[in-house]
Amino acid sequence: MEDIRPGLKTSAQALGLRLTGEQLDRFQRYLELLLDWNERLNLTAITEPAQVAEKHFLDSISLLAFCPLKEGARLIDVGTGAGFPGVPVKILRPDIRLTLLDGSNKRLAFLTELCAALGLPAETVHKRAEEAGRLPAFREQFDVATARAVAPLPVLAEYCLPLVKMKGFFWAMKGPGAEEELTAAGPALALLGGERAQVHRFALPTAGERVLLSVQKRAFTPKAYPRHGGTIVKHPLGAGKPA
Repeated sequence: MEDIRPGLKTSAQALGLRLTGEQLDRFQRYLELLLDWNERLNLTAITEPAQVAEKHFLDSISLLAFCPLKEGARLIDVGTGAGFPGVPVKILRPDIRLTLLDGSNKRLAFLTELCAALGLPAETVHKRAEEAGRLPAFREQFDVATARAVAPLPVLAEYCLPLVKMKGFFWAMKGPGAEEELTAAGPALALLGGERAQVHRFALPTAGERVLLSVQKRAFTPKAYPRHGGTIVKHPLGAGKPA
C-alpha cells in the first residue's frame, strides 16, 4: 500500500494544519481499511491512494483551517458515507463528540470498525437526516452539523440546520458555483434560523477550487421543518414551490 503520509503532511501544512506522526499513521490506516472494505462495499469511486489523501482526507480536514471548533464540541456528520468529513476531523480533534449519521447500515458497520481500529470513539446513527431532525435526542442538540453530500444548498440546509443548537453552525462543503447556490438558498437559510453564510475559498493541490460555507444558527427552526425527504428534494425551500 502506497504511503500517503509524506504528501498529506506537506499538503496539510500548506493549509496551516500540522499533522503529528500519530495522526498521519491513523490516516494511513484509514486508507487501508477504506480500500479493503471498498472491494466488498461501494464506499468511494476514488481508489488511488494519493487521490484519496487529497480529495477525501485533505478536503475534509480543510474545515479546521477555516472554521473554528470549540473544545469538546458536538459535531454531527450528515450523510457521512465513508466518514467524510467527520472522521478526518476527529483524527485532528479527538476532543470533539462525533456523531456519524447515515441511512445505510452497511456503511455504518464499516465506520464502527474504522473508529475502533483508529481508537477514536464515535456514535453511529442509522437514520435519515430528516428523521433525526424531528427527534428530541437530535433536534437542535449539536454545535456543528456538516455535510459533504452533493445536494443543492437549500436541501442540505433543511437536513442540517434543524440539528444545530442556537448559535451553533452548519458547515457545507462545496465546489465552484457555491455562490450561486448561496444566493438561491437565502430564503431557506433565513426560514430555518440561519444567517447568511460566510464564504471561505481555497484550492486542493490537483482537484482545484473548494468552497466552505459557514452558517450560524440565530433563531430556532420552526417545528414544521424538516419536512419529509421526498418533499425536501422535490420542493426545495425558496424555490417557489409549496412549503
